[in-house]
Amino acid sequence: MISSMNPGIQRLQYRRQVARALDHNPIVAVLGPRQCGKTTLARSFVAPDSANYFDLEDPVAAQLLSEPMTALSGLSGLVVIDEAQRQPGIFPVLRVLADREDHPAKFLILGSATPDLSRQASESLAGRVEVIEMGGFSLGEVGLENMDNLWLRGGFPRSFLAKDTEASDRWRREFVRTFLERDLAQLGFGMSPALMRRFWTMASHYHGQIWNSTEVAASMGIAPNTARSYLDALTQTFMIRQLQPWHANTGKRQVKSPKLYFRDSGIFHRFQGIATWDALMTHPKLGASWEGFAIEEILRATDPDEAYFWAVHSGSELDLLFIRDGRKTGVEFKRSDAPKLSRSMSIAMADLGLDELYVVYPGQRSYALSEKARVIPISEIHGI
Repeated sequence: MISSMNPGIQRLQYRRQVARALDHNPIVAVLGPRQCGKTTLARSFVAPDSANYFDLEDPVAAQLLSEPMTALSGLSGLVVIDEAQRQPGIFPVLRVLADREDHPAKFLILGSATPDLSRQASESLAGRVEVIEMGGFSLGEVGLENMDNLWLRGGFPRSFLAKDTEASDRWRREFVRTFLERDLAQLGFGMSPALMRRFWTMASHYHGQIWNSTEVAASMGIAPNTARSYLDALTQTFMIRQLQPWHANTGKRQVKSPKLYFRDSGIFHRFQGIATWDALMTHPKLGASWEGFAIEEILRATDPDEAYFWAVHSGSELDLLFIRDGRKTGVEFKRSDAPKLSRSMSIAMADLGLDELYVVYPGQRSYALSEKARVIPISEIHGI
């Protein structure tokens, strides 16, 4: 199942994205969850011992940037500010520096999403910043031969590259503990670690399903607004994806609540108690796990302008609808040997006016289902 893995996996797609963004913007922000590789990416542009590199987890760097205009105004070239959410007050200064006529410096800022960071970036740096969202390893980065391992362990580099399955599961356990006990508070979310653990565990049972905030709140004995705030916190910190419903003028009663997915399959498996390949293959959530893994891969590969799901109360649904360059593409995810064209797929193509529909499965052969519908292996999603 697992091939030998190269610990020096190059994040070439992100390097190219950052380089292109810096060509056109004075400031580029790379946002993503803790431990996904943002710092390693930044250090491929600026050495960590450079005077142009500020890691705000370092007390010395944090002290220097307590007077940001003094620290930054004399620098030229590319300046990196890591863990930028720790000092959101630097953003007004960055705006001033970015507007200088001679443009002596450009700025690469890294951070985990927080209410303050997102607000400051959108308000203070409007028109001056390009935001790049970064995640863990993808299938395109690790290679198809490591797909099973990526699915089981998830894409966080230290989980994926761990020496064995037990070490990977142990890393994810500690990641969850640290996230709950330290990171949430540092990111500005004042929530009880014990309650959030309960909530996160309960959310794992909704993976791949329609979210019901009222039902979850009642089960936990908390207010629906509290449940929504917990979900928003996990969404803003890149732990959970809320895939919103698409509304079409079809005359049918359509689902209006979001669909929930863990963004990292390894973290989902940790909450479901799935530590080995055999446990995954026999778990009731096998299909939901595959769907969530494949959705994240296809969104990374296609980089659409918009992404939704679609469902009506009568039963017809579409796992993913994405729009790119004005074209509407539907995607279904099937963990089966030879997917067929279903009635639900035909209804979705007709009601939504899809330009094409793909059925993604873990097999090896691509074949047509109709003029606009095709089954493709997950290895071919970059060609969509």
